[in-house]
Amino acid sequence: MKHPIQPLAKDKQGVMRFKENAIVRHLLDNGGIDLNKLAMLDFSKDDRIQFAQLIGYSLSGFAELSYVDNESYEAAELMSRKKVSAADARAKSNAALLASIRKALRKPVSELYGIHPDDLTNREDE
Repeated sequence: MKHPIQPLAKDKQGVMRFKENAIVRHLLDNGGIDLNKLAMLDFSKDDRIQFAQLIGYSLSGFAELSYVDNESYEAAELMSRKKVSAADARAKSNAALLASIRKALRKPVSELYGIHPDDLTNREDE
């Protein structure tokens, strides 16, 4: 199960940011450990993704983090742009990914099975 996506809002400078968690921010600022030390510890990719959100990362900065996958970024970006729920954003992101995979596989599958690519077209992919 994936962690939830934090809500997004524009800050005073107009930058789209994840809503930071005040407790997490306090612990980071006053807990005696910094982001560089945390980066060296063994945490899962999903925990790192959620942590970046909980400390109020900007959406554009979030996209540049090495551990953030396309699905997580695209879902957050959809949430910020279309004002949809995290679940709907993840579903739309996954549907778009599936459509692109289907499209990319049309030619190799048609060659493998001797089927014309048009016979593999799904209405959802067009």
